Amino acid sequence: MTMHEQARGGPLYLGVDGGGSKTLAVVVDAQGRERGRGVAGAANHAAVGLERAVAAIEAAVAEALRADAGTPPRAAWIGLAGVDRPADYEALLPRLRGLAGVVRLTNDAELILSPLEGAVGVAVIGRAGSIALGRDARGATARAGGWGHILGDEGSGYELGCLSLRAALRADDGRGPATLLRDLVMREWRLAHPSDAIGYVYPDGDKRAIAALAPLVFRAARAGDVVAREIMARGADELALSALAVVDRLTFPGALPVAVAGGLLTRAADYREAVLARIRRRREVSRVVVVAHPAESAARAAIDLAATTTDAAILGREAQLSCEAPDVDG
Repeated sequence: MTMHEQARGGPLYLGVDGGGSKTLAVVVDAQGRERGRGVAGAANHAAVGLERAVAAIEAAVAEALRADAGTPPRAAWIGLAGVDRPADYEALLPRLRGLAGVVRLTNDAELILSPLEGAVGVAVIGRAGSIALGRDARGATARAGGWGHILGDEGSGYELGCLSLRAALRADDGRGPATLLRDLVMREWRLAHPSDAIGYVYPDGDKRAIAALAPLVFRAARAGDVVAREIMARGADELALSALAVVDRLTFPGALPVAVAGGLLTRAADYREAVLARIRRRREVSRVVVVAHPAESAARAAIDLAATTTDAAILGREAQLSCEAPDVDG
């Protein structure tokens, strides 16, 4: 233990979740108790540029460490949207290496694996976009989905929102069955007539406004609406399919650990259970972890990280993972 660590009551560990809209940093002590947190702007360097992304990360970390000034964390797990290629690591890691004694840099989606023992298992993420990823005990990795709202994002908030809009409009013009989604969408967006939805969607479309309609699908499904139940089942099928595609590319000889994250899966228990039920049809599931706060989980996982790895080794391993498929949601 260093003099700084002794003076501050022991070593600290850092988790950072940097996305397309904000960056959250959380610091914990050796017992996993939170010591501080900080929030800053977007950290997706592909969207805001390298300098702004690094500045946001540093600002969030500085705020999280305010109560422990002068005590650099012993280890950090930093997950950032837009980290997908070796070039991303080469640009970012030299700028972030000084934030902790050992640094693991990954895509932000990979933080969801952090609460699983050894970060081994499969993670399913359902938010505005969707993706599944996994790591087995050999260190092999795989990802499925994460192609963005034009090319994929099946089962995501955006897809459920789009399907709810289409169902509402089809019901209104007689091409589809009656559904509660028509009135729910009109109330949510304060539309005088369903055709007014055109102004919300075109010419540019607000992806997050459309994704925010997803809870209406769950509400209507719980009320017995057949159309909403079909949309919900379709989304659950797709998220489970992504998870199982990852499983098929890795080696899990026993029961499967699963982590779920993203507002769709952490807040809507029935949607989460629908996805898990479909996974269980193919594989025994040993454990399910609901990851509501990835930065906290990453900070606690950094406790083990400090004792077992170096950042040079982490860079090579994580760069290999991130080249497999881009995560363009975030």
